[in-house]
Amino acid sequence: RVILVTYVVATLDLIFLFMQFGVMPYLAKSLGLDSVGFGYLQTTFGVLQLVGGPIFGRFADQFGARAALILSCASASAFFLLASITTSIPLLYLSRLPMVFMHVMPGAQKVITDLTTPSERAGALGKLGLCFGIGIILGSALGGILSTKFGALRPAAAPCLYQDFLFALLAFMQFVLGFFRQLIVGPLQAGSVFSLHKILRLMKFPGVMEVFLVKVLAGFPIGLFLIMFSIISMEFFGLEAAQAGYLMAYFGVLQMVVQGLVLGRLTSLFTEKTLLRLSVLVLAGVGLGMALMRNVLHYCIVSVPLVFSLSTLATITDSMLTKAVPASETGTMLGLCASVQPLTRTLGPTIGGILYKHFGVSSFGCLQLSINVGLFAYLLRSNIPLGEKKS
Repeated sequence: RVILVTYVVATLDLIFLFMQFGVMPYLAKSLGLDSVGFGYLQTTFGVLQLVGGPIFGRFADQFGARAALILSCASASAFFLLASITTSIPLLYLSRLPMVFMHVMPGAQKVITDLTTPSERAGALGKLGLCFGIGIILGSALGGILSTKFGALRPAAAPCLYQDFLFALLAFMQFVLGFFRQLIVGPLQAGSVFSLHKILRLMKFPGVMEVFLVKVLAGFPIGLFLIMFSIISMEFFGLEAAQAGYLMAYFGVLQMVVQGLVLGRLTSLFTEKTLLRLSVLVLAGVGLGMALMRNVLHYCIVSVPLVFSLSTLATITDSMLTKAVPASETGTMLGLCASVQPLTRTLGPTIGGILYKHFGVSSFGCLQLSINVGLFAYLLRSNIPLGEKKS
């Protein structure tokens, strides 16, 4: 029951998150923010998530997964509330600050990691991808509907005022009570949540550094492409806004199918090391397909192995890394894993813009192919001491 409730909470939070992703460009434009300023706003979001991920993980280890999820929901409510009353560009930037602790996925992963055995973990973590797909589809659709019906300012307020605000107000009260209870029962050591040494020392455990680097490098070129996708969809594919939304919905459906129907079966048949190698090999093939694609139909075809490989890579690496560290450190490890995407979002606009401007869309595929061919050769030769047993 706890895991089921965790899935529901994660799904609702992701729906609201993708609603604001669709609304925020229109809100920024209505306030007079140009494309360069909006890029800075996105970079601010990436930096906050990058810094907050490991700290959030340490918080989950110290106070528990329940308190971590409460903190994430309370931060989301603060963000939605600030966004709903934003009337100027400085306030728009200020509304991003609560996002430093908006990490519902690592919080949910922490709950699942604590409540499942190692043999069940990969499959249970994979089902969170189903929540992610539902969040993409429903969140994008609701954001578009609210933007059309109520204007740019209403959608940012709607989740907060009607659902998330009420829920997180109660959750925040529970968090405060839980916080003081933890202080009374077991005081937190001074500075331990913000200890960079305790966070980075996890990389010294056997196999952790290797798997983490594969996680970062294998998906980095695709991350650059997805960051630039809004521009690529307009200029390269020639899509309208509605058509781009349908394409995102298609992407979400693929992820739901892979995470809900395919990945769990694979984890019961193959070792995690085998699935890690398979995901990297498929990503190399995806890079070749992206280098050759010329229209949106080609992209729809490439999206099938793309979603499969990214979902497998994310789930298997998270499972392997949480098994490689002590149970008391799994939250910190998941926080480090959660910082991979913010790192891409921080560096992506600059690197992706240079690649697209000077070398075109095919450059993302060529970079993806070359990196993952090298990683696959490394994985064939290496002996990572993780994931030897079938899940």
